[in-house]
Amino acid sequence: MRARRPAAAHRGRGGLTGQRVLMAEAAMVGGVALGLLLWELPSLRREARIWRMAGGFRAGHRYP
Repeated sequence: MRARRPAAAHRGRGGLTGQRVLMAEAAMVGGVALGLLLWELPSLRREARIWRMAGGFRAGHRYP
């Protein structure tokens, strides 16, 4: 008969666990999203300024 090992003994392997892979993927997606936001920030500020000059929410349907 084989001796039973505790469940914690399986964690010592060199491979990545599913939770670590998911955390790494989440970190990569978050980094890409943050980078894209920073890349687009100047154009978003410019668009917001144009929108405010056009009247913002108060403009209603004056501008299509």
